[in-house]
Amino acid sequence: MLSNQDNETMCRTGPGTPMGDAIRRFWMPVAHSTDLPAAGGDPKVVELLGERFLLWRDGEGRPGLFAERCLHRGASLQLARAEPDGLRCIYHGWKFAVDGKVLETPNVANVQFKERIKGRAFPVKDAGGLVWAYLGPKDKVPEFPHYPFMDLPDERRINVMAIINCNFVQVIEGLVDSSHLTILHAGGLAATNNVDSDFAKATTHMQFDASPDIEADETDFGFHYVAMRNVGDKRMARVASFIAPCFLCNANGDLWFAMVPINDERCYFYHVWWHPEKQIGLEPNREKHLSFVGLDEPTLKRFGMTPDTCNTELAMSWRNGYGQDRAQQRAGHFSGLHTFTQEDAGCSISAGPIRDRSQELLSSADLAITQLYRSMLACARGARQGGVIPALGADVGSVIGTSGELALGQDWRSLVPHHRIVSSPHLAATRTAA
Repeated sequence: MLSNQDNETMCRTGPGTPMGDAIRRFWMPVAHSTDLPAAGGDPKVVELLGERFLLWRDGEGRPGLFAERCLHRGASLQLARAEPDGLRCIYHGWKFAVDGKVLETPNVANVQFKERIKGRAFPVKDAGGLVWAYLGPKDKVPEFPHYPFMDLPDERRINVMAIINCNFVQVIEGLVDSSHLTILHAGGLAATNNVDSDFAKATTHMQFDASPDIEADETDFGFHYVAMRNVGDKRMARVASFIAPCFLCNANGDLWFAMVPINDERCYFYHVWWHPEKQIGLEPNREKHLSFVGLDEPTLKRFGMTPDTCNTELAMSWRNGYGQDRAQQRAGHFSGLHTFTQEDAGCSISAGPIRDRSQELLSSADLAITQLYRSMLACARGARQGGVIPALGADVGSVIGTSGELALGQDWRSLVPHHRIVSSPHLAATRTAA
């Protein structure tokens, strides 16, 4: 369990908080590329880390992210005029380019004045179907990460995002909790027996063992952990990698997540699937894949998991029973919730907007959860004390999630030999025993 103080430190991400300062030191996705306004179109409001920003493209198509408030007197740039070369505040006419250059200050007689100031714009890149931004100190911009899916065309990639109405850490916890898969997702895993998809084939075996052996190592990028299950005379190992402060490579090897705080009680949950050859991003492959996991647009709207429904009565809450179908449950479906995404979301949201971890009772099945706490608190403390923030400077593009069959006596770490381990309690215990 965590103290209330540590829980607050880990979960709060607003301006000036330790975790908020840590996350702002990384490039993070802020929208899908397809959500960018048209070139020269109206600016779009984006909420991140408890602050509002304006996402915009100038007449040449260059993306920009602006702080909401005008540099001059704080009027919202949501009201700004969109002109070919910049956004013009309607209050006094100050105009800002996407790189923050102040183009005009018509109410100031001194024409040199605008050369001495800079608008509040942030570095932005468009890669892998995502718009990325850096919100930290201008003199500490890290190298832009390069993930494998960024090299593929749209038709070989699926980008989708759900909004989850709880703190972002609760969503990450579900991703590093392998023991719940066999239980909570029993209905979905059983359905994989009759589904011809890479996702289904990679997860079918998990329906047979609810108590895998869990081990975890601290790494230079955060941590990786393994869930090992006996399937007949085989031993299957699934290795997932958490990249601080809010990214994860799934053990299927073709799925990457980002959990980006909107505020302390709501987050964006980005998914990227990719395949080097298959056109998974084209229909009907895309819709078939997303429908199976509950990320198709109709399902997301039905459960209040889209920008236009997350504040409506459709949003999963105790008031609507989190969308649980009790009749379906009585008929034999284990959870009574729609499928994978809604099952995870229902459990995460039902724990409260920010879960009270001072009351939890952890077990050996939660080893990766405790490693997550350590990793995230290390990020927050590093930012607060001016120390090392995990993953800053690490080659995160080479980090993978993977799964494989282990031979007798084979160490699961042989599946990820290039991951740089910082500390490993299990290996240390093994050497001590020897």
